[in-house]
Amino acid sequence: MTAAVKGPASYFPSIEKTYGRPVAEWLELIRSSPLTKHMELVAWLKAEHGLGHGHANALVAHVRATDAS
Repeated sequence: MTAAVKGPASYFPSIEKTYGRPVAEWLELIRSSPLTKHMELVAWLKAEHGLGHGHANALVAHVRATDAS
């Protein structure tokens, strides 16, 4: 039995289904952005790419946590 995915990654299947792009593309898009602050990136994803707040926040949180480690 596999453990349930927790944290920001738990949003990934819904993000892919809702927006039709693989999560890897979203993560690369965030990493290539000149923006650096969490909420700036969230606002940008919402305004420029039409993501909902929760999905944008999950992607940015995942990138920041992954890149920090």
